[in-house]
Amino acid sequence: MKRIFLAVWVLSLLSIVPLFSLSAIDLNFAEGNWAVIGDRLYQSNTKAGMARVDIPAPQAGMMVYEFNVRYQSGAEDMHAGFGIHLFVDKPAKGKAWGNGKSYLLWLNYDENPKGITKGLSAQIYKSVSNIKMELLADIDLNKYAYLLTEDVLDMVIPVKMVVNGFTGDVKIYDPTDPSWIYTFNLGITSPLMGQFISLRTNSMGISFGM
Repeated sequence: MKRIFLAVWVLSLLSIVPLFSLSAIDLNFAEGNWAVIGDRLYQSNTKAGMARVDIPAPQAGMMVYEFNVRYQSGAEDMHAGFGIHLFVDKPAKGKAWGNGKSYLLWLNYDENPKGITKGLSAQIYKSVSNIKMELLADIDLNKYAYLLTEDVLDMVIPVKMVVNGFTGDVKIYDPTDPSWIYTFNLGITSPLMGQFISLRTNSMGISFGM
C-alpha cells in the first residue's frame, strides 16, 4: 500500500494528507506492537486480534487513499486479516471492536469463521461506536485464494481506493490490474466527515508504506 493521500481539489473537495510522513509522535498506537522503521509502519504482534493505529487525517468530500502493504509474519493458524477505518470521527482510546463512527474495509482469511464467508473474503462494516459494528457486506473472494502463495506474500502489494464522501460510492482498484475497478456504495444518508483514519490487523505481522 503506497501513501494515503488526502489532496484538495476545489471543484470536488478532494483532500490529501501524507500519511507516512507523519512521525510516530503523531500516531496513536491503540493496540499491538507498532513501530515506524524507515519509510514503513510495522505491526509485529501476531497474537493481537484487534491491533490498531490511529492517524490524524481530516476527510471530507472526494477522497483518494493510496498506499502499499507487505506480509511480515503470522497466519500459520490460517486466520488473519487487515483493513482500514475511514472517516473516523473520534477513535477509541485503546483496544476496541468498533472505532467511533467510521467505516471499516476489511480483507480476511479464516478457515473457521463466525458469521462471514469461510476462506478468503472481504467485509464492509459500519462502526456505530467503539463496541458496535454493523456488517454491511460480506464478499466471497475464494476464487482469488490461489494467489496466496509464498512468492506473492513476499511482494509489496499496492492499494488504491477512491471514496466519494458525498454519495458513499467507493472504487477499489485491482492490485494485479489497475484497469479493473470494484465498486460499491456505503449506503450513507448524509455526507461523510472524519478526523482520523485507522489501520488495523488481526493475528498477523504486516507493514504499510508509501
